[in-house]
Amino acid sequence: MSNNKRYKIKIDGEEYTIAGPGSQKEVLAAQQLVNEQIDHLKEVNPELSALQRANLVAFNAVADQISKQQEINQINGSESGQ
Repeated sequence: MSNNKRYKIKIDGEEYTIAGPGSQKEVLAAQQLVNEQIDHLKEVNPELSALQRANLVAFNAVADQISKQQEINQINGSESGQ
């Protein structure tokens, strides 16, 4: 049996139903962060389409994830004496 819960969220004015193991607090925090990033992109470049904004937010999220993983790898490498 799956531990996924379903949540309704709104991103850039569009409603979505998502499913996942996260808590409502985590889902709402993610929703807020994505909307803040989209709103920032609207301010700095109002010419971007909704798809372009979504792609940039996704790209930035992946780039941040890679950066954090590299930091973790460096910490783990220095702890093991490498």
